[in-house]
Amino acid sequence: MASFSVEEFIGNGILKELLQKLLEEGWDDVPTLKIMSSEDMDLLQMTQEQKDALGIRSYLHDRGLMQYADKMEDCGKALSELINLSTTDLSTQFEMKRGHIARFINRTTSDDSVKLRALAARRRSSTMHRDDSIPKSVGSNSSNSLTRSHIRSNAASDALEQSMADMKIKEGYVFKGIVAAEPAEPRACGCVNPPPPISDQVAPYGTVENISVQKLTPEYKIGMEPLVKTKAPPLKVSELWRDKPAVFLCLRRPGCIMCRAEAHQLYSRKAIFDALGVQLFAVLHEQIDSEVKDFWPRYWGGVVLLDRGRDFFKALGGGKLLKEKFLSGFLLNPRSLSNYKRAKAMHIDYNFKGEGEIKGGLFIIGMGKSGIAYQFIERNFGDWAPIAEVIEICTQMQNFQ
Repeated sequence: MASFSVEEFIGNGILKELLQKLLEEGWDDVPTLKIMSSEDMDLLQMTQEQKDALGIRSYLHDRGLMQYADKMEDCGKALSELINLSTTDLSTQFEMKRGHIARFINRTTSDDSVKLRALAARRRSSTMHRDDSIPKSVGSNSSNSLTRSHIRSNAASDALEQSMADMKIKEGYVFKGIVAAEPAEPRACGCVNPPPPISDQVAPYGTVENISVQKLTPEYKIGMEPLVKTKAPPLKVSELWRDKPAVFLCLRRPGCIMCRAEAHQLYSRKAIFDALGVQLFAVLHEQIDSEVKDFWPRYWGGVVLLDRGRDFFKALGGGKLLKEKFLSGFLLNPRSLSNYKRAKAMHIDYNFKGEGEIKGGLFIIGMGKSGIAYQFIERNFGDWAPIAEVIEICTQMQNFQ
């Protein structure tokens, strides 16, 4: 899986000389770099070789093939030429493995940089119209999908709609409501019972408002130190959403393959959340410095928080931690095994360090005291909050606020 470190993304080739200019102009994280438009490249006075290099690296980053970036950049070919090379040429010229060749030439693979590049129109302003059909509570249950409305941001609304086209919730989709979770079924032919039912009521705002957290990492930018050198003091978490809404991704373990995959998929859409004015935070319930260092910024380039009291995790469980043993929760659970295979297909490294039985989830919390708009509970190990649903909720919440 490709890293969110800008230095690793740019490499030591012809893009390296642009680092200072990129930092000055605000192109200081990988998700933002990948949406750079031709117009933005011209404003930066990039040469054609630099444009080609950025296109190649964005394409490889989407496919987790950055180990070939330097060789492909040095070969002098544009991305369109490289994609049309034969299997033999890719193998001989770049020593590309057969499995990697299949991923490289597969144009149906999700290509985030193409889908999000339209967001580079953020330099342009556009007039937005508020949709009167926005529900008063974005988390209320409904038999129909929430009405999509325009995004109030510096990015053009049509550009954001284009970037979200692949994630658009299909007609007839029914929102799970303000509390969401995947189903849990009997395991081992009914010999092992599933976990107990979860509450369909959102956690009370008071249970999260006063949580004490500690920043383990800042939001990653070019040239930033791997970890915060000085120990950050605890802070009241509601300070983080006082002026802007926020998404809190609560992870079981930063070394877990499924947790890393979920974090990477969510943070790769950072440009969309930026346009919506929504912050992204990852929350851990234990501090192992080596694990945080391996996790950030490779799989997550945003702020990482420590919830030492595990209060976010307790809020997901209605006041108590949701825990399950590895045998019953993973090895005997077909849904968890399917989640593992999904993450494994993303070619992510992993380990088994730390507490891995406490289940996580996700919160979307509105600005100020507007409350919890959405929460997703990891009922089976490796369940992800549907990204389309998260973005839809943030879109509706942003317009309502």
